[in-house]
Amino acid sequence: MERPQREIRAVYTDETIRVYQAYNRTIAEAAVRCGTFGAHFSMNRMTWIKPSFLWMMYRCGWGQKQDQERVLAIDISRAGFDKAVKSAVISTYSEALGITKEEWQEQVRSSDVRVQWDPEKDVNGNDLPYRSIQIGLRGEAVKEYISSWIVKITDITDQVSELYALKEAGKDISGMLPEEKVYDIR
Repeated sequence: MERPQREIRAVYTDETIRVYQAYNRTIAEAAVRCGTFGAHFSMNRMTWIKPSFLWMMYRCGWGQKQDQERVLAIDISRAGFDKAVKSAVISTYSEALGITKEEWQEQVRSSDVRVQWDPEKDVNGNDLPYRSIQIGLRGEAVKEYISSWIVKITDITDQVSELYALKEAGKDISGMLPEEKVYDIR
């Protein structure tokens, strides 16, 4: 069976789904300590959550990029995640949406959740032939995210560094990656 072009793949339980974000040391340490994002986290910009581990590794350069040195695994409620996806507006206009560009622009302006489908990545950052979801939160959505959706924040920087070192040494790390399964919105 051919893999669908777009599907959400993630680590999840009956109650939570894991997303990833990368930050500088100050933001990450405060988040781990408090169990949510604190004073150094900007509430005035869109924050992007990604359920794909390899997409996050591509984005943060395996924790090597400036201000993205600390990689966090954030378990959030499935109810919150599902609410975000259901209320999201796609980030790029297409006539296939069945609305005018002006109608789409109004939806973007009035929505606190944006969704993007970008090519999934392999361990080397190469595009795969299917897409992975990223969800942008702002306004009320980001307030809900930090105040009620987050169940647990884990700093996985050391694990990411070990995987990166093995990968760079030419080792096959595919069996060491998080086991992501297809996730269905409830």
